[in-house]
Amino acid sequence: MSHANREDRRLAGRYEARERDWRNGAVVYQVLVDRFAPSDRLAAKRHLYPAPKRLRRWDERPRRGRYLDDLRLWSHEIDFWGGDLASLVARLDHVQRLGAEVLYLNPICEAYTNHKYDALDYAAVSPEYGTRDEVIALADELHRRGMRLVLDGVFNHMGGQSARFRREQAARSRAASPDDTAGPGTDEATDWFHFGPQYPAGHRSWWGAANLPELNLENPAVRAHLWGAPDSVVRGWLHDGIDGWRLDVAFDIGFVRLQELTDAAHAQKPGSLVVGEIPNYPAQWVPSVDGVMHFALRRVLLGMASGHLDGPTAARMIARIVADTDFEHLLKSWIYLDNHDTERLATAVPDERRRRVAQVLQFTLPGSPNLYYGSEVGMTGGADPGMRAPMRWDRVESGHAQLEWTRRLVALREHRALRVGDFRTLVSRELFAFERHTDRALDAVLVVANPSDRAVDEWLLVTDSKIMDLTLFEDLLGQVAPVAVNAAMLTLTVPAHTVLVLKPVPPQRARGDGYSNYKRVQ
Repeated sequence: MSHANREDRRLAGRYEARERDWRNGAVVYQVLVDRFAPSDRLAAKRHLYPAPKRLRRWDERPRRGRYLDDLRLWSHEIDFWGGDLASLVARLDHVQRLGAEVLYLNPICEAYTNHKYDALDYAAVSPEYGTRDEVIALADELHRRGMRLVLDGVFNHMGGQSARFRREQAARSRAASPDDTAGPGTDEATDWFHFGPQYPAGHRSWWGAANLPELNLENPAVRAHLWGAPDSVVRGWLHDGIDGWRLDVAFDIGFVRLQELTDAAHAQKPGSLVVGEIPNYPAQWVPSVDGVMHFALRRVLLGMASGHLDGPTAARMIARIVADTDFEHLLKSWIYLDNHDTERLATAVPDERRRRVAQVLQFTLPGSPNLYYGSEVGMTGGADPGMRAPMRWDRVESGHAQLEWTRRLVALREHRALRVGDFRTLVSRELFAFERHTDRALDAVLVVANPSDRAVDEWLLVTDSKIMDLTLFEDLLGQVAPVAVNAAMLTLTVPAHTVLVLKPVPPQRARGDGYSNYKRVQ
């Protein structure tokens, strides 16, 4: 630190601490177990899919079904493709070769439907998938590979076919009978749900879906079961080896309860991750959770890629999010472009050039890029259930062009500034430009996005005092020739629908004579 200035001394240790925390900037890969890899155990487990459930062929596409009044759900919710934990483990090499560091599984708890957001028993694994011991073994295998495991926690509601809900529903019905004088129960052991004539289904359910009765989180016994007790759902799974939770509809759980849950997770496993599915503006939701799923950022990126937002407007929106939200939590937030609840990226943005604008920004903005299985090979899919088609392994085996592109994007995360660096926007008339930077000058990365339909000639002021004059910048994606900064200014042409990822070339390599003008600027 002999050449450290006052600012360097103030920042001492910041980036090293961020690098030690696996949650910062990690690449996340999302999997629906039923749809990820075909099982070789189908013959032995066909009995686990009794009618009206249907077991589909791997080459079939999901189609919207009809509403089943007796079950209070849609028929496509009980179409299965037969994937399980064993078949997932057999395909981990693919996930690791992509460069993913975190495997996130949609719910695996015992449930009636294929999506498993209707828990019957949080502690048990759905038998079509396997056993709790297999999840523990999966976590161990991921750890052996230097990876982590995050599960999906659905703690706002359970399934309408759960034994707990049916017992309480039956008890309420008996209490309402003229022949029953006991009256409804009011103790913690029974008041797990909300019942009453004000609800069309007779109970409060998530967004009116009768099969998803909401839990009474005001009941201390419910909170103890979910996260408070040492053997609770949240703490028990962390004890058994998982590394974190993605919380379904976390906004419905609220600030106070989320904070309780996050504190419980950290007490059980320091450094564990709690990410909330929160479409609201993120600023006030942290630190109730470690990070959010970045709904707002997704809208900005897709809006820019599809031509609805120009670059400078998108830049102002993102700068405001960064300014308002604690940055340490932004680094742990997940940047996603598609998932099990949205149409797939290749469907939302069919034009590949436009799509790549959003993808490059997904991997260069502060946060953790969240990849949805199959997007790395350009899978398409519209509204539910179209986006939940089985994985296209034929495209992996044939070396789909999108696969190599995805690997190149993931490789960008090897650059320190893109993983743990700070963020500042660069002034531009027509582009979206920003810098990711650390305390080391040559870590800097300039990202310059042109989402428009025409090439743009631009002058960019590089507001980084450590960037020495005449430093050469090269595009890490190889789209333009290297360009030098002159008096803190870059003049460059950015092609239409292109994002440049510019990195300083070390002077020893750029000059070839061993001279460095960075000798006293670290």
